[in-house]
Order: sequence, then structure tokens, then C-alpha cells
Amino acid sequence: MFENRKDAGKKLAFALKKYKNKGVLVLGIARGGVEVGYEVARYLDADFSIIVSRKLPFPGNPEFGFGAISEDGSIFIIDEYKERLSEGVAEEIIKKQEAEIKRCISVLRNGKPLPEIKDRTVILVDDGIAMGSTMRASIYLCKNRKADKIVVASPVSGQDLEKELISFVDEVVILEKPAFFQAVAQVYKNWHDLSDIEVASILQRWEASIKT
Repeated sequence: MFENRKDAGKKLAFALKKYKNKGVLVLGIARGGVEVGYEVARYLDADFSIIVSRKLPFPGNPEFGFGAISEDGSIFIIDEYKERLSEGVAEEIIKKQEAEIKRCISVLRNGKPLPEIKDRTVILVDDGIAMGSTMRASIYLCKNRKADKIVVASPVSGQDLEKELISFVDEVVILEKPAFFQAVAQVYKNWHDLSDIEVASILQRWEASIKT
């Protein structure tokens, strides 16, 4: 059990201590991964930014996604759900999430581009990995931008998903792998969905700290 995302981030950072002062880039997946990633980046003395990847929700069921899309257009679709939606409906959902990604980049990152990824070690951080769609879309973005090494890091995920992720990134660091994993929030004592304002303020705090 983690007290909150800050607590989880500090514990995750310690598990990643071999990357301290190695010039790595930490990308927190918006929204929940940003607070965790901030703590990781602080401890590692790393570069830090926000990466925006969005779940592709089923019509009428926003909590359940059939895949995800990242800010460079990288898309991950869960194979077993491909046939459940017509091509037209899927395309409409994708367009809506592309628009939301643009809005999030403007609001959360003040419209700034991602830092350079090519030839770097990138640590992708989320507050938990449930179905793993947004993490996979983020991984695809890093691969497309020629990252030298990709590390997936999270306080919690399911055991099977960890094994899947290991097959296509360089390293996976997960602190808790509950046998009965139903939701990310189950390992947090204090949990709430972060607002745009909260997420944007984390990056602002980071940028202020590196200027001083």
C-alpha cells in the first residue's frame, strides 16, 4: 500500500537508483504518472517532461478502452477488440482523442514539444498499469523516435502484464504485483484523479526548480 502518488514515486525512484546522475529522461504519462514521474526524476537528477497518451474508449463506456494513441499518432489496439467496432466508429473515436491530445499538450505542457528522445535512455512512468494500452502507445512513440533504451516503471501492475511488457522494452520495474489486481487505486491509501491544473502545476514546479 502506498500513501499517495508522491510516496509511490519516492519508492519507485529508489528502485531505479542505478540511473541516478546518468542523464536519463523521465516521461510521466498524463495524468497520474506525472506526479509519480516527478518524484522519480527529482531523485535521479534526470530530465523530466509529460507525455500525453490517451485511451481509446468504447462508445458509452469511457472506463473501458480498446486501445490507446500517443501524441505522435502511435496507436496500440487490443487484438481481441478489433472486430467489435466498425472502422468508421473507431476512426471517429481516434479523431476525438487526437483533439484531446492537442488540448492536453497545450494545457499541461504549455504547447512545448517533448524533449529529444533519440539515442537516450527513457524511463516511462505511470501511477499504475492496468490494461497497459497507454503505456504501450507511449512505448511505440519512444521506439519511433529512436530511444536507445526504454525502461517501463510503475508502482503497480498485474503479473501477466509485466511479463508481456518485458518482451518489447529493455527493462520493466514494478514494485507491487497483486495476485488479484482489479484497479490501480487499490494500492493507494489516498487516491483521486488529477486535474489539468494539478498536472500542469507539477511541470511548472519542475521548470522553476531547474532555473534556480
